[in-house]
Amino acid sequence: MAISADDVFAETMSPELIEASDRRTRELLEEFETLQQLRKARSLTQEYVGKKLGKKQVSVAQLEKRSDFLLSTLRGYVRALGGELDLVVRFKDHAPVVLAGVGEESLVEVPHAPNRAESAKKRSARQTVA
Repeated sequence: MAISADDVFAETMSPELIEASDRRTRELLEEFETLQQLRKARSLTQEYVGKKLGKKQVSVAQLEKRSDFLLSTLRGYVRALGGELDLVVRFKDHAPVVLAGVGEESLVEVPHAPNRAESAKKRSARQTVA
């Protein structure tokens, strides 16, 4: 199951740090207010980005209109533009910390453990075959 950025921030950051992060985000977004502007600044088309993501152009258009993303989705989009997305946590009394692996697809999808009934059925099937 995917973990939202809000959940990660709530567990690892104080409300003051979240507000400071939000302020900095707004400052950065003044440069590029939308993913569409970021893509256009790189002189890329939605079709090109879609091909890099393995999606259709219309999916990229829909993605660019969203205001809330999974980190893995945003990371993939930025990679399709040729960039890298870093998630940096800043504390007043500590050097900035880059969170590695947050939002990586391999961390997002966690296989569930089979329940006891499923395990018993598999054991029974193996014993029947043998």
